Formats: sequence, structure tokens, C-alpha cells
Amino acid sequence: MTLRMTLAALAFAGAAFPAAAQDAQSLLAKNLEARGGAAALDAVKTVSFEGRVLFPGDFEMTYKETPALPGKAAAARTDLSLQGLNVVQAYDGQGGWRINPFQGRKDAERMSGDEARSVADAASIQGALLASRSDGSRVDYVGREDFDGTLAYKVKVTQKDGDEFVYWLDPDTHLEIKVDETRKIRGAQQTTEIELGDYEKVAGAYFPMSVESWSQGQSNQRQRIIIASGSANAPVAAGFFAEPRAGAAPTGPSGEGPDASNKPRGEPAGQDPDDQTTQPSGPGKGK
Repeated sequence: MTLRMTLAALAFAGAAFPAAAQDAQSLLAKNLEARGGAAALDAVKTVSFEGRVLFPGDFEMTYKETPALPGKAAAARTDLSLQGLNVVQAYDGQGGWRINPFQGRKDAERMSGDEARSVADAASIQGALLASRSDGSRVDYVGREDFDGTLAYKVKVTQKDGDEFVYWLDPDTHLEIKVDETRKIRGAQQTTEIELGDYEKVAGAYFPMSVESWSQGQSNQRQRIIIASGSANAPVAAGFFAEPRAGAAPTGPSGEGPDASNKPRGEPAGQDPDDQTTQPSGPGKGK
């Protein structure tokens, strides 16, 4: 390559990279506005969603998810219930724990660091995309791609620990309509595909009320979360996110037993709870 060609290539690279970076930041700003704006999202310190989760084979459980920012670190907890059996998984700001009686475990057990990462991501009320504004993640615009007939914008978020999120943004609303989450679990890379929809406003901010997820390559094993209602900034009992002592029953947000709405909404599709140890987030890490 001649010197002139080398300089030309460098000049082109210097011009192209800032443009891509600007595209990413512009899309991030539009997504923030579409979600309700910074002021509305920052005002939500706790949000609680109630509904149901549907698995393959018409298996259904009631569902309740509570991400929160009770202090400096975000926390989250999900409760699934069926005929008196309660599955709980939570992130307390430092680590994750779960209770799964369907696997013969009545007491809480600590999650591995790999397993806890996705639960920690669910603790971010804003989600990994908007959390990237302040958590040190890298954000790149990676072009456009067709998604169910929509030529969506694609934005990639790479977190400091290496976890990656590729978001599809609707070109009209700039809301998230799909995200691929890629993590390394026990040394193997795993990707979960998630479709988001039915956005509704909760305390001035928009959240997806329909979340479908499946492991990449297993779209016939979809799990669907259908949210019937959402509320923000309700009091949360002390210790709600903390791992309970052996033999102690986990409590709900205000100290009562786990509860979730079973108000029907939407059509079923999903995955068996024994095969799913973490719930997707629709809309970072507990940082």
C-alpha cells in the first residue's frame, strides 16, 4: 500500500468511527426520551410487576418481579407461585440466591457468580441499555436489521465484565423490541433471545408488559411473561431481598407471603421452570 493510500485509509477511519459513535449516542438519547425521560426514570426507585408466566405445555405460574434501588446498589427479586409452591430468586446487591421446591430445595441456596449476573442485570430499573450512560459500558451502533418486517436499529452494549446485549430499536418509537443477551456461564458462552412489547406507563416511565424469551436455537421452547399490572415506589420491607435463614419462609414486599396477580392477558408460550434458573429483564448489573 502506498503512503497516499495509507493516509487516505486512516482519514476514512477517523471520519467513520465518530459518525458511528454519534449514531449510538443519538439512538440512546432517543430511547431515553421514548422510555419517559431521565427525570421520570430516575424518580422510580422501586417498581413491582404482577402477572403470570407461561411455559411450554400450557404450564402457568403467577409472577411477581420487584427491581429496586434501596441504597447504593440495585436489588431484585422474582416470585413464582403454583398451588402453594413458591419459587424465589433474588439479587441482594452483592450476590444471588434462590429457592426452588420443584427441584426438591425448600431452603435458600446461594447462586454462583455466573448465575447471579443475569439476576443482577434484572435489578436495573432502566435496563442495560440506559444504564450504560453511567456504568462504564461500551455502546456501539451496529447497523440495521429486519425484525418481523421492521427495519430496526441495532445497538450493542458491552459491559465491563464482558456480558453483551444487542438491542433492536423500533425505528418509529425507538423503544426496545428485541434483545440478545450473551454471557459466559461455567466457561461456555450462552445467548438468550428476548422479545419485548406492550409497553405501558408506570409512574411516568414506560416498561414492557410482554416479555418472551428462549435460549438461542430453541425458539420452540419459549417462556412468556405477561404483566397485568405495575406500580412504583411502594414501601419494601426490610430484608425483602436478603437471603432468608434456613427454614424461614420468604416474605413479600411489605412482609406478607409471596403474592402475584393471575389476571389473564395475552396468549401462552414458554418454558418449564426447572430448566430456567433466571428470569429475563426487559429492561444492568446491580451496580
